[in-house]
Amino acid sequence: MKGAKQTTLRDNVAVSGIGVHSGLPVTLSLHPADDDAGLVFQRIGADGGIEREIRADVRAVTATEFATVLGDSKGPLCSTAEHLLAALRGLSVDNVIIELDGPEVPIMDGSSAAFVDAIDQAGLTTRATPRRYIEVLKPVRVAKDKSLGELLPYRHGFRVEAEIDFEHPLIGHQELALDLDAASFRREIARARTFGFMRDVAKLWSAGYALGASFENTLVVTEDRVLNPEGLRFEDEFVRHKVLDAIGDLALAGLPLIGLYRTIRGGHRLNYAVLSALMADKSAWRVIETAAEPVRRHRGHAGVPAGLAAAAYGPDVS
Repeated sequence: MKGAKQTTLRDNVAVSGIGVHSGLPVTLSLHPADDDAGLVFQRIGADGGIEREIRADVRAVTATEFATVLGDSKGPLCSTAEHLLAALRGLSVDNVIIELDGPEVPIMDGSSAAFVDAIDQAGLTTRATPRRYIEVLKPVRVAKDKSLGELLPYRHGFRVEAEIDFEHPLIGHQELALDLDAASFRREIARARTFGFMRDVAKLWSAGYALGASFENTLVVTEDRVLNPEGLRFEDEFVRHKVLDAIGDLALAGLPLIGLYRTIRGGHRLNYAVLSALMADKSAWRVIETAAEPVRRHRGHAGVPAGLAAAAYGPDVS
């Protein structure tokens, strides 16, 4: 990480699928971008021209109900950005143009795996410009009911410690701690899928959500089993997906974070609240160009305070 340079894609690449909430077909194209451009979303119109453009930034978040939605004063530009953002941040892609011809990033298989494959297909190129980081200087905490999210100083890169506890026999208490780099993201996180409960399907549909959800893109859980023929990819796939979402949501800092993110009973709303709190306190962070050398750690328990874990905000469909 010390003295790292910025990266972008070597070539263009595209994927197609449907939106998990809208159910609409969408093609997403990734293109190389200039140094310091960041992660930029562009909405493409029927004529192929750019209708709107917005940089992936916490200030662009317009909703966090069941997915992270980005937009501006004109309204939402794209929904369900978190899985793509997680892949870009997980593989250390600094600058990219993201073109969409629909209102939502395609859900693919419900994980980041297809986006990782697309980035690998395009390839990465390293530029001469130094990579910049946001270093967390002091703790920032958001607590709501029995949920907790906090960003803490951590000199060895970016680390996530997550804990969930569902009153459900197939999920229950799960926790995961991970120091993020490309290898750990590929191995531990990228393939973890979004999940939802069968009992909530009718309510979600009536509210206009999950219109594109299926066994191909969502882990569907009943009271006693997972309905997907494939079953689980990991024994603790549920908490792994929560970590994936957190990585994607915190990519909206605009630069890679140097710090530790601890989340208990978290989700998009909490991730957004903690990142917003950090950015609002200018004494809690600084921008640097050289980060400390990473410390290699084994996956382990998060070590979070007892008694704070509980059921998540609600059905997780993102």
